[in-house]
Amino acid sequence: MIDAAQLRELSAQRMEAKALGCRCTALQQPSWESITDDRWPAGIDQVGTLRPPGVDEPTFEEFHPDGTRYDSARAPIAVAWFPANRSDVYLCSVCCSVFLRYTEYGGYYVDHRVRLVDPALVV
Repeated sequence: MIDAAQLRELSAQRMEAKALGCRCTALQQPSWESITDDRWPAGIDQVGTLRPPGVDEPTFEEFHPDGTRYDSARAPIAVAWFPANRSDVYLCSVCCSVFLRYTEYGGYYVDHRVRLVDPALVV
């Protein structure tokens, strides 16, 4: 399990993906976006999780002390709160960008969502 300090440290090593011609540019979204498995680029590998061990149902409560919303680019990445608390952590092998990915389950759908980690937003 990765904690907030480790997530900040890991994501602080990011290089400019466009300058490197990286394939992860489609994932470079500041807020949560839907992504299908067929659009997930090669070379983006899971390096950990934010899911607390032994907790079957982490909270669905969100953390927005400054009035942001789930879909806001400036929303905090609060590791103990939804949706970060249900996310796995992925790392691009080329540019070292870090992404959070979780799956939203609805009545008749499964929606994979991804967000680029900005270390300044991790709390």
